Amino acid sequence: MIKVSVITVNFNQPSVTEALLSSLIEVNDYQELEVIVVDNGSEVNKTREWAVQYPTVKFIRSEDNLGFAGGNNLGIKAALGDFLLFINNDTEVTAHLIAGMVGYMEERPKVGMLSPKIHYFDEPGIIQYAGYTAMNFVTARNRCVGQFEEDKGQYDELVGETGYIHGAAMMVRRQAIEMAGPMPENYFLYYEEFDWVEAIKRAGFEIHVNNNLLIHHKESVSVGRNSPLKTYFMNRNRILFVRRNATWYQYLLFCFYFMGLVMPRNIIEYIRKGQYSYIKILIRAMSWHLFNAPNSEYLGFTQRK
Repeated sequence: MIKVSVITVNFNQPSVTEALLSSLIEVNDYQELEVIVVDNGSEVNKTREWAVQYPTVKFIRSEDNLGFAGGNNLGIKAALGDFLLFINNDTEVTAHLIAGMVGYMEERPKVGMLSPKIHYFDEPGIIQYAGYTAMNFVTARNRCVGQFEEDKGQYDELVGETGYIHGAAMMVRRQAIEMAGPMPENYFLYYEEFDWVEAIKRAGFEIHVNNNLLIHHKESVSVGRNSPLKTYFMNRNRILFVRRNATWYQYLLFCFYFMGLVMPRNIIEYIRKGQYSYIKILIRAMSWHLFNAPNSEYLGFTQRK
């Protein structure tokens, strides 16, 4: 039986992580499994307590918050599985999820990454993800298939190649990681899984979705409120993703689009809402690119402890 390493990252959400561990132990029906929890610099270190409570789980503690990619990459270093399943700590698995993902990837050796269908946990039957469309590198936009729709089985036949996986639940073939490298850590938040998809595609693998498999995600349907952190990294990383993955002429067209439309539109919106400090954050996110290379590890935002 193929060994699977499940990797999840905890940051100041112990009860949420415990609910995930319970679902992996009590609901999951796949036996050849190792579970790895990376505590990403949480204020309260519960790894010693958890090691007693969950003796079959590996716990790794980082004293610093390494971001989404950095935390998951610590898990990769400790993982022994042939397939690695990265799931957010605010998810809960369904019984056949892992076995179904393993079976799908075993039958298709060219598949490097796979995501299942995702439902909102608190909105039963409402889809969060059923695939992604391809990226328009001129606008740096694509569409999440099925999001906010009631699941009536309309995407059950959508099985196969997709534009991108979803970072909340993605199974990755070890061989793909060895050839493409680990998750890029210079994003910290947002777009890192999209960049990883591009690297794994360049390594010769396919990206798939299987909407006959399901996981529940506790992210709210209404999520999306701005914060200084989110505003900075969403804008900085949107530009960074295009710089790292588009052709030079696509990047040039994107710059015209961003400077001519996105930036003025956002500034007008911040003024309308009285969020004047966000204008500085937007400019800071853009100016990062004037002084840093696309592979720079300098984040430009104080977040690591």
